[in-house]
Amino acid sequence: MNIMKTALATAIATLAFSAPALAQDAGFESPEQCTDMSAVGEMDHSAMGHDGPADDTGSESVDLDAMPEHVQENMRRMAITMPAMEEGMMREDADVAFACAMIAHHQGAIDMAQVLLEYGDDPQMIELAGEIIAAQVGEIDKMTAWLVENAE
Repeated sequence: MNIMKTALATAIATLAFSAPALAQDAGFESPEQCTDMSAVGEMDHSAMGHDGPADDTGSESVDLDAMPEHVQENMRRMAITMPAMEEGMMREDADVAFACAMIAHHQGAIDMAQVLLEYGDDPQMIELAGEIIAAQVGEIDKMTAWLVENAE
């Protein structure tokens, strides 16, 4: 039981410091340097299977209402970060593309960890989710700072 209390305390502390900057309910926004119009070209989402009818989560032909709540929440959050990651990869500069895509990718990892903290039970997974949030927040901060200094 001691490990559970430690894991839960770690997860709560991590969320307390990261939640304001990462509140998914407000919607994820890529850094300004990732949303300007300097992409290589218009992205053709059909090549990625994103051209079919989709529900509000971006998931094609899946009845999410029949899925467990944690699946629904993960899919809702992924529908926000996945397009940002794809857009980030389209930057003309390779370094900027990497940073932009990875920021959205890391936000996706944070979102998944937050869902686990809300719905998960296993102390090891709860502890790992807290560690993932802390690591990803730090890396997002580094990449965002790099973009501010280096992206044109």
